[in-house]
Amino acid sequence: MTGSRRLFSAVVVALMAAGLDQASKWLMLEVVLNPPEPIALTPFLNLRLGFNTGVSFGLFRDTLEAWPGLLGLFKFAAGFGLLAWAAFAGHRLERIGLSLMAGGAFGNAIDRWRQGAVTDFLDLHWGDWHWPTFNGADIALTFGVVLMLLAALPVMNRTPDRAGA
Repeated sequence: MTGSRRLFSAVVVALMAAGLDQASKWLMLEVVLNPPEPIALTPFLNLRLGFNTGVSFGLFRDTLEAWPGLLGLFKFAAGFGLLAWAAFAGHRLERIGLSLMAGGAFGNAIDRWRQGAVTDFLDLHWGDWHWPTFNGADIALTFGVVLMLLAALPVMNRTPDRAGA
């Protein structure tokens, strides 16, 4: 597969991930969680609206709350860097993983530019213990990292992307 085709496929995956993320956030903000009352879906999953002004798990929220544009700009830059890396990735899993990570970065960066914080709405919990709320962009980032780890396994490196898949 040529570099331009790899870049094109990476951009398509990233745009799909960011688009699905933004669509799910719109749906939660405008339809499902309007008004923003928690909804229990299962004994371990709720829909609960939250806004994160920090980085992962709300870290540095007090410091970064006044600088949402700066953090958004950093996430956009990281996303474009991941797409550039994906254009050179010879392994399909690596390319898809990098593209999903870029899409997740773009999805959360859009929130920062649009509203100054990332919209979160998925609440995993066990009893009274709650994982920090998250969103579709975070899922894309996580799956991207998992695919990158799988691509790094020696058994996966025996089949490079030669056939243009």
